[in-house]
Amino acid sequence: MLVSIDKLKLSLRIDSSADDTLLTGYSTAAESYIKNAIGYDYDDFYTEERVAPLFETAVIALASSYYTFRTSLSLVQSYPVDVAVESIIGQLRGEYLLFEEAKNADKSK
Repeated sequence: MLVSIDKLKLSLRIDSSADDTLLTGYSTAAESYIKNAIGYDYDDFYTEERVAPLFETAVIALASSYYTFRTSLSLVQSYPVDVAVESIIGQLRGEYLLFEEAKNADKSK
């Protein structure tokens, strides 16, 4: 997990550890969602200086939404993914393509 539970709890203003297991699950699900939307081929992409803050912000925003709006995970009613998260995913897709091109250029040398 690239985003710590402490940062997620700080964002949600949670002081206790009662929901740590739940928050860990939401954070893991958020990371998976975002990586599935962008790409899994390069693990080092998500730790890049330009990428890490965007990725962390998207994970925190999405995991916070999962926690705050728990009904969004039910079968009864669905809620769209946060617009900010989708915007960051769009930015990260562009960065991922540039990263991938640079990796491929290095391989061809």
